[in-house]
Amino acid sequence: MAKKAETVNMVDRFAEFKELKNIDKTTMISVLEESFRNVLAKMFGSDENFDVIMNPDKGDCEIYQNLEVVPDGEVENKDMQIGLSEAREIDPECEIGEDVTKQIFFEKFGRRAILNLRQTLQSKILDLQKDAIYTKFKEIEGEVITGEVHQIWKREMLLLDEEQHELIMPKEEQIPGDFFHKGDMVRAIVKRVDNPNNNPKIIVSRTDPRFLRRLFEQEVPEIHDGLITIKDVARIPGERAKIAVESYDDRIDPVGACVGIKGSRIHGIVRELRNENIDVISFTANPQLYIQRALSPAKISSIRLNEEDRKAEVFLHPDEVSLAIGKGGMNIRLASMLTGYSIDVYRDIEPGEEDIYLDEFSDEIDEWVIEALKDLGLGTAKAVLNAPQHVLDQADLEDSTLQHVLDVLRAEFED
Repeated sequence: MAKKAETVNMVDRFAEFKELKNIDKTTMISVLEESFRNVLAKMFGSDENFDVIMNPDKGDCEIYQNLEVVPDGEVENKDMQIGLSEAREIDPECEIGEDVTKQIFFEKFGRRAILNLRQTLQSKILDLQKDAIYTKFKEIEGEVITGEVHQIWKREMLLLDEEQHELIMPKEEQIPGDFFHKGDMVRAIVKRVDNPNNNPKIIVSRTDPRFLRRLFEQEVPEIHDGLITIKDVARIPGERAKIAVESYDDRIDPVGACVGIKGSRIHGIVRELRNENIDVISFTANPQLYIQRALSPAKISSIRLNEEDRKAEVFLHPDEVSLAIGKGGMNIRLASMLTGYSIDVYRDIEPGEEDIYLDEFSDEIDEWVIEALKDLGLGTAKAVLNAPQHVLDQADLEDSTLQHVLDVLRAEFED
């Protein structure tokens, strides 16, 4: 009874193979044959004189041992040779020097051999499953996937897709406004697939700029059909984003198509991204015009470009400076990310009005303080002196440091 039970379990291994997805039949047969040969090699010292014929549909295999016919009494290696009398019981017409094929019934080798086979198959199945998972998710890197929240930890969250594959979403890949419960369905992109020690780890993200790109591809048919192309994407997850689009058909307004009638297309994306404010702009190969559009809603007076260093000095009317910078410097930071230019904002100087670049004060003001103010678009002395307190607070400077800066700048303009 014990042998019979083991034989059934061996057949179960075939059934397990047949249920595996993403594994073709040829690979399945090859691995099964390899497993049988590994066990035969351990039992007989070699598998060279064995033929293994797989019948995966039936759940069994046939094993044949090829033996050299030698005179009776001269068998030196019973695993490679067979006496003439015994050989003629298999093939009555065989002669000395020929080969005769003897069928081997694996189940007769006992429990240990079958257990060895089962363990070998189990190991091979596990390796194949891991390879299949890695290959599957590697092919869909950057694509949107939906998973169910299975476990929530402090630093990461575990999701399960429809095939129960494990997806890891680290805390930094979650939008700040995300709040999930076990059982919630979550959309994200496959950010990357790691494979340490042949143990696939699928990392998914909702903060990656590609997630925003894929959502637009799903919501806007013209993008999906290739009539509109997404050229650049910049995001501060959960806060604000800018996306540049271009149409290959003059009859299609790329911005209008992405936003939809009364915002119908973009509203769903905004909700998915926890009310992330999304600016859609029309792409242009003209860098000056592109920067101007990227800094919207601010209106620019002029731009001075340094193509080699990818820097742009933008001049605006004093009333427009705060718009260009945006809350917490967010607008200018996104514009820089979108265009690839480092952008400095300056107040437009009226005729007869004197102003001085902050860099001229590097002997009295620390360089890092100057850079903090320039990051807010405050590149000149007058820009800093005329900036509202709430804008200066965004530089995150100590009160004493900020007061020192103001004193130095005011002294420059005193009579």
